[in-house]
Amino acid sequence: MSLSTLDWGIILGFFIVFTIIGLVVTKRAGKNTKEFFLSGRNMPWWLLGISMVATTFSADTPNLVTDIVRQNGVSGNWAWWAFLITGMLTVFIYAKLWRRSKVVTDLEFYELRYSGKPAAFLRGFRAIYLGVIFNVLIMASVCLAAIKIGGVMFGLQPWECVLYASIITVIYSTLGGLRGVIFTDFLQFIVAMVGSVWAAYYIINLPEVGGLEAMLSHPNVSDKLSFLPDFSDNESLIVLLIIPIAVQWWSVWYPGAEPGGGGYIAQRMLSAKDEKNAIGATLLFNITHYALRPWPWILIALASLVLYPELTDIGAAFPNTVLGHDLGYSAMLTKLPAGLLGLVLASLIAAFMSTISTHLNWGSSYIALDFYQRFVKPEASEKELVTVGRLSTVLLMIFSACVALYLTDALGTFQILLQIGAGTGLIFILRWFWWRVNAYSEISGMIVSFLIALYFEFVHDSIGPEIAGHYQLVIGVVLTTLTWIVVTLVTRPVDTDKLVSFYNAITPYGNGWNGLKRKAKEESLQLNESRDNFTADLGSMLLGILLVYTALFGFGYALYGNAVGALVLLSITAVSGYGIYRLWRNKKGATNSSAS
Repeated sequence: MSLSTLDWGIILGFFIVFTIIGLVVTKRAGKNTKEFFLSGRNMPWWLLGISMVATTFSADTPNLVTDIVRQNGVSGNWAWWAFLITGMLTVFIYAKLWRRSKVVTDLEFYELRYSGKPAAFLRGFRAIYLGVIFNVLIMASVCLAAIKIGGVMFGLQPWECVLYASIITVIYSTLGGLRGVIFTDFLQFIVAMVGSVWAAYYIINLPEVGGLEAMLSHPNVSDKLSFLPDFSDNESLIVLLIIPIAVQWWSVWYPGAEPGGGGYIAQRMLSAKDEKNAIGATLLFNITHYALRPWPWILIALASLVLYPELTDIGAAFPNTVLGHDLGYSAMLTKLPAGLLGLVLASLIAAFMSTISTHLNWGSSYIALDFYQRFVKPEASEKELVTVGRLSTVLLMIFSACVALYLTDALGTFQILLQIGAGTGLIFILRWFWWRVNAYSEISGMIVSFLIALYFEFVHDSIGPEIAGHYQLVIGVVLTTLTWIVVTLVTRPVDTDKLVSFYNAITPYGNGWNGLKRKAKEESLQLNESRDNFTADLGSMLLGILLVYTALFGFGYALYGNAVGALVLLSITAVSGYGIYRLWRNKKGATNSSAS
């Protein structure tokens, strides 16, 4: 299809604005590593929270949601909705702990928590494993979305899409560091939300779709609307709801939803002014990410079932693109008028740049600080480390673009990433609260989960019976979890002095530190008292989960025309929010009283 002059003007305007932002902050970003990778540790909660949301609104996210809805209905989104539990755990339990650690990257945590050569090895290995291998796969999945959008909207070949997208993003990412990323994230989020809501409204009211009521009653759509899977279909119930809620959220490492926080979410928390801003940022992120943002994508996905009910229908309409159900989103965007199309495309390009630039900055921080400075040149100057970070940015983008050319669909890539991280999540939760977790726990869990993922991806189909992907995930979780727990119990604990230093810096709560407390007492070592109230934090977490889910489904009922259901659920949302406010107000009052 051809874009109008107005569309091109809007897209060009965004490129100019983003480049100006990068140029304005480039001098400050290049001062030192804390500026380039943590924006000086002085970011407010609202800006960081919006940045987290913008980063997770990558160009591939609408494609993923469309893929899920077309194949499994609205209830299929529990595959990622379940990660809200992880998110609220991070908000009320881990955000303050990360901020207290005062590390520059989350991998620096390893030598804060563990001791000796195993800790150093783990930090260096994870820098390459996460910062390069895993990060490249994530960015490649985002580049795949650029390939599909570019193929449908601009008629570009896959190699052209990744080439143009890579050049633009690398130039922008190397200029402004994290500060530039955060500032442009704010603009990108506003435009993206306006564009997606406006696009959903326009598409639903197309004559061939017939309006919201007609769309929802259409035979291709009506059986896709339920928030929950069919309870009479055991297989569907297990796949779509039970595994995500009972297993996936705590056991799987996934970028943006890491159990215990981590990755670029931890990077944002470490950039906050203080603990309060870190908590506020992650709370804003989870509310917006799960409750507010999904519905425009879901509605466009449902509309695509009216116009393109089968995959072959999409293939017939767009024969020269990489075919998959995720292409349904881009197909519907071709129906937008001039101006709105340019706005939506600009927002998707901005979303691509936001996500990729975040991953580039995050990955390059691992390479520069956790690998180069730690193991190659400890005496490297701040300027040299920033240079290494910028060079790493270029190389990571090249590798990601190459890998993207071999991927085919968003949902398949999502499932591969889940399988690779299966079984490691519980380590990241417990390492803050169980003194026996050590570097060998993480090393063994990481190796076993990766080998199991490779086995199922490349070996099992040729030698064993067919096993569905969701059962592969459960097998990976069970084997990996058992392995790292056994390894933890048969290996030596972390040195007592290191554990005492970590405990006194973080002051975590929980009975999981009783073993250390006994050893410290025997050796006459002083441990600080925990400054947190676990009951209040757990209560806030549960209320936060209730708040977001009732808001998510309350908005859904409102769109479905169920006014009573919407009123009931949104009332629960308001009560939950008030409950969180009261818990935190009482907690603050108790803290002030004890301090005085």
